[in-house]
Amino acid sequence: MLRPIVPVFLCLLSGVLLALPFNNGKLWIFAWFAFVPAFFALNNKSLKGAFFLFFITGIIFWWGVIYWLVHVTLAGTIALVFYLSLYFAIFGLIIRPCTKNSTPYALIFIPSVWALLEFLRGHLLTGFPWALLGYSQYLNLTVIQIADITGAFGISFLLIFVNVAIVEIICLIKNKAWPRLKITILLLIGFLSLILYYGYFRLSSNVVSGARHVRISLIQGNIPQELKWAVNAKDFILEQYSHLTKEAVKENPELVIWPEAASPALLGEDEAVFTRIFALAKEIKTPLLLGAVVREGEDYFNSALLLNAQSEIIDRYDKLHLVPFGEYIPLKKVFPFLETVVPIGDILPGREYAVMKIPNPKSQIPSKFGVLICFEDLFPGLSRNFIKRGAQFLVNITNDAWYKRTPASYQHLQASVLRAVENRVYLARAANTGISGFISPLGEILSTVRDSRGGEIFIPGYDTRDIFIEKRPLSFYTRYGDIFVTLCFLLAVYGIIFSFKHKP
Repeated sequence: MLRPIVPVFLCLLSGVLLALPFNNGKLWIFAWFAFVPAFFALNNKSLKGAFFLFFITGIIFWWGVIYWLVHVTLAGTIALVFYLSLYFAIFGLIIRPCTKNSTPYALIFIPSVWALLEFLRGHLLTGFPWALLGYSQYLNLTVIQIADITGAFGISFLLIFVNVAIVEIICLIKNKAWPRLKITILLLIGFLSLILYYGYFRLSSNVVSGARHVRISLIQGNIPQELKWAVNAKDFILEQYSHLTKEAVKENPELVIWPEAASPALLGEDEAVFTRIFALAKEIKTPLLLGAVVREGEDYFNSALLLNAQSEIIDRYDKLHLVPFGEYIPLKKVFPFLETVVPIGDILPGREYAVMKIPNPKSQIPSKFGVLICFEDLFPGLSRNFIKRGAQFLVNITNDAWYKRTPASYQHLQASVLRAVENRVYLARAANTGISGFISPLGEILSTVRDSRGGEIFIPGYDTRDIFIEKRPLSFYTRYGDIFVTLCFLLAVYGIIFSFKHKP
């Protein structure tokens, strides 16, 4: 009676173990063996059984990771959890032959399938590359250094490789297959040694000498979400940002950054609000980057505006990758009823990558940067394109107040860490609330906005730091993109063909 329950229990266990690092980054070690129970549960299962078991694993994992979305929409959260769990279920179906009949190529085939499915998840239906398995290692600096070659998908590959190797070793010991056991252990040790050596090499060779530096101040306003667009809260919001900004400029920054949609009114609708913002920029005599919703006729844009010390808008970036059902309604023309179900005014996407320059009369060489608004830092291609177009560092402006006191802000931070490593650039984050701070090209979180008790979310404050503008070649990943995923695709196709040819 108990035997049919055991595989379900094992998959539930895997789902919990997988979710732990995304709820507390210090628990990254669990990702190295979290899939082991589920892999054992898959052994000798039918196609239907494989689909069901890994679907259950996905539901437990995703509910444990994105449960905070219920603060925005309960129905949407349930639908998203079921959709994302399908990737787990498909993973189980594809790798089933490897667990039913142990094969030597499983060590490469299974990780390749996982990396490929993560890549597809980041692109299909506008993409949702949240909580990639590789993100679980964002505090494990040695391991994440390979991202400048493979992107975050390479770290995911590595984690699945180790999970598969553990299962393989256990099975080989049980079957007393000593020659193959030795080969598997040597492959595991060799692969891990190579990754760790590269990580240590990168960490030890990143010596900054003779690089220019730029001093930046990040402002975290901590405006409650219920007040964000309240008409009677405009003065409070402006006073909050003005006060924090005036305190920050005492540290002589070359650029002050406010978060996404920091302005309590729309540019093009409320001139009084922007008159006060422009006056502040002139008063502090420091360039100011701020997030604002811009109205042009009947069109709306989620934008980042760069003001110079003369309070002129000298550059603007309109968000390219919008949030479905948050900033626009997909298929509204095909299904007009969606407008009544989700009554949100559409934001239009931007048309170009606007690489901004910090106006600094003391320097003849401008410092260039690209802005990622809200969850745009989840999409590696956006960051790569900014750097390839000349940006020397990245800025992420966001508002994570929607998700209350949950791990969501830290999960969002994970993506920013990987974008910094992939492109070998500094990244500055300014959040209304969330994690505001600076990330080095090695992925090290250099500093964050904190209160006296060490709190980082739902607190007002600012952080000022020098970041270095180094003359270094583009990283392999920046230059060539997801070649590693292409390799995984070829390996996965070969594995599928091989499994059919050798089907018992």
